Amino acid sequence: MNDEDLPPLIETPLGRYRHYKGGEYEVLGTVRHSETLEPMTLYRALYGAHGLWVRPAAMFGETVEIDGVPRRRFIPI
Repeated sequence: MNDEDLPPLIETPLGRYRHYKGGEYEVLGTVRHSETLEPMTLYRALYGAHGLWVRPAAMFGETVEIDGVPRRRFIPI
């Protein structure tokens, strides 16, 4: 497989985001899962140990229901 054979990435725009639970994060880029080729969002916590996290790109940008109210999981700040 070469780059031309890869499915398109769902690009998560770089920048700072706030999770619906309140934590702030910095998106570092969009990467692929090595086995499934699924687009993943790579991001860093801007608190605590500043750990690196990865989440499916589609999930990063989705809307979740909190106490009956739809909210984006992460919002740009």
